[in-house]
Formats: sequence, structure tokens, C-alpha cells
Amino acid sequence: MARAIWNGKVIAESEKTVTADGNVYFPESSLKREHFRPSTTTSLDPAKGQARYMSLLIDGEDNPDAAWYYPDPKPVARKIKGYVAFWRGVDVVEP
Repeated sequence: MARAIWNGKVIAESEKTVTADGNVYFPESSLKREHFRPSTTTSLDPAKGQARYMSLLIDGEDNPDAAWYYPDPKPVARKIKGYVAFWRGVDVVEP
């Protein structure tokens, strides 16, 4: 079971992760939603499409734009549709 951990809390865990470009993507359904906040940040990846971000808030500490996902990825990246990846200090632990 892979886990994403930030600020001492498990924010996602799943046995069905997807790896793309060195990032581990977790199914959206595996997120511990109470720790996530929407963000207005977006970015464009020429191969994958437009990414949207979410921020984390745990025990009063904010981690802006620590999670990203592609709501409508380009065909080459369709395997990550419905999945979320992490950065900015989020530790991903795989079995």
C-alpha cells in the first residue's frame, strides 16, 4: 500500500497507484479530503495538458499547491485521469 504523508498525517493511501514521469499518482478516491483545499493555480504541460492544483491544510499549517491533477489529460496521459500527484515536501512511501 502506497502512502502520501505530509506534516505527520497520511493524506492518501492506495494499492492502485500509477507512476508517470517519475511521479506517483494516487486515485482521487484515496485522498483524505479533510486535508485538501481548492487552489486557483493551473499550469500547462505540453504532453499532458492543463494541470490544476490543491493545497494542504493540516494542524494550522498550509502547503500551497502541494497536489496536482489533470482533469482532462491529453490522450498520451489518459492513464492519470482521475489521479493526483504530490510534491512540496509530501513524502510518498511505497511498499
